[in-house]
Amino acid sequence: MRRKNLCLAWLALHLFFIAAISVRQLSWLIANGLTIIPFSRVASESPNEKASSTTAKPASSNPAKQLLVGYLHCAGIEGAYGFFAPNVPENYKLAFEFHNQDASSEYDLPSVDSRAAELRLGSLLDVIGRSDSERYRRILIRMLTSAAWENHPEAVSVHAVFGKLKLPGPMQFERGVTPSYEFIAAYDFERSADSKSK
Repeated sequence: MRRKNLCLAWLALHLFFIAAISVRQLSWLIANGLTIIPFSRVASESPNEKASSTTAKPASSNPAKQLLVGYLHCAGIEGAYGFFAPNVPENYKLAFEFHNQDASSEYDLPSVDSRAAELRLGSLLDVIGRSDSERYRRILIRMLTSAAWENHPEAVSVHAVFGKLKLPGPMQFERGVTPSYEFIAAYDFERSADSKSK
C-alpha cells in the first residue's frame, strides 16, 4: 500500500511539473504576441517589473533548484516548446561574411546535408534567438561559424550577423508591406594560429 501511495505521489508531482511548464510556455507565447489573443506586455508591466527584467539574474546555487532543473531536462518537459505540440517558431537567420588575406570577401549561410539536419538547424537558431544569455548566444554562433569556416580555408576572419525575419501582419500585407530582417547581434571572429597550422 505504501509503495502504491509513493507511486501516486510521484505521478502527481510529475503531472504538476508538466502542467506548470505548459502554463509557463503558454503565458510566454501570449505575452510575446505569438497567439491570436491580444496582449500588450509593455502596457501591463509596472516600472519595477521593467527594471527587474533588464537586470542580470545571478546564477542560482540552490541545490533544490538545480535538482528540479535537472529533472525537467531528463523528463524532456523544459524544451523551447514546452511539453505539448510546438507553435511555429520565429524565422531566425545567421549569415557569415568571410574576409580573406587579399581583402576579398565571401558570403555564406550555415549549410546542412539533409532535411532532418535542416530542421535541427532551424530549431537551434530558434533556441539562440530566444536566449537571454549573450554568452550562450555567442558560444553557439561561434560553433556554427567554425563549421562554416571549413568551406572557406583561406579566410582569416569572419563577421557573423544574427537576425530575425519580421513578417507583416494581415493588414500590413494587404497594404504591400514586405518582410524585413530585424538585427539581433553581430560577432567578429579571427582564425587562431593553431587552426591555421591544421
